[in-house]
Amino acid sequence: MEKLTKREDQIMQIVWQLKKAFIREIIEKLPEPKPHYNSVATIVKILVKKGVLKSEKIGNTHQYSPVAEFEDYRDSNLSNIKKTFFGNSFPKMMAYFAKEENLSEREIEELIKEIKSKKS
Repeated sequence: MEKLTKREDQIMQIVWQLKKAFIREIIEKLPEPKPHYNSVATIVKILVKKGVLKSEKIGNTHQYSPVAEFEDYRDSNLSNIKKTFFGNSFPKMMAYFAKEENLSEREIEELIKEIKSKKS
């Protein structure tokens, strides 16, 4: 999936949450100050052009829905982060986050247990 800008990602998060959305529904979910309708419509059209959203004409308006599932987008981004910043090393990535989040011994043990349970 193509890399999204911060605003594109913000709009996609809303559409994933709603499953299907009209531009006015997207605007309602955006934080204040609300962007102008035309600004959101332009970004949504870019997302359609990028192949991330699809459009369905309903009456005289369009309803938008995601092409890919959120999980696919998340997995793709995490994979890119692992490659770009951690030399494609999962242990290095996890060590970084464990340090940055100041995980306690108990949290680290829970993390190890979670990883082991996913392997079986």
